[in-house]
Amino acid sequence: MTTRTITGLYDTYDDAAKTVREIEAIGIPRDDLSVVANNADNRYGRMEESNAAPDAATGAAVGSAVGGSAGLLAGLGLLAIPGVGPVVAAGWLVATAIGAIAGAGAGAATGGVIGSLTSAGVSRDHAHVYAEGIRRGGTLVTARVDEHRAAEVEQIMRRNRGVDPDLRGRTYRDAGWKGFDETASPYTASELEQERQRTRDLTPVI
Repeated sequence: MTTRTITGLYDTYDDAAKTVREIEAIGIPRDDLSVVANNADNRYGRMEESNAAPDAATGAAVGSAVGGSAGLLAGLGLLAIPGVGPVVAAGWLVATAIGAIAGAGAGAATGGVIGSLTSAGVSRDHAHVYAEGIRRGGTLVTARVDEHRAAEVEQIMRRNRGVDPDLRGRTYRDAGWKGFDETASPYTASELEQERQRTRDLTPVI
């Protein structure tokens, strides 16, 4: 059976969380889902200063703080992504990105977010837009599904206001963006709020 990676970028965590819950509700296992949300403004709990991968206790606490009482969202943990800053994250994409260096330095894995997406079949252009979208305050949801479930999952992502990566990429490039840069300084809390304000008037449709 062919497996596809279905990916959705969301301007709000609430839209992303609703998407995750609906995908879980149709029987997609949490092991085949992933979520990464920008936490540079500390929306989802205090980011501990640590280079280690998040532990289970921290993940459970964060999951509770952002309203994930069960499933994938209950396992959210804290880590840092170069160029993005602090995020809350869970699932296969995070595990793949951290890979062999888990527990040694989560930050060093993060070019691995783009690498993990592209190795799963996401185009490099879209992977850069998704990483940049997280950097600018968004939340990324990914699902690995059998081909015959792909249309169903795509429909869920569309109806929950998933961002069109081609349109968003053009918007970024029109403002001078060249691609995700993991050496860039993360947005400050005030810069994130300004960026979120700019995207509120965009129409996010896949």
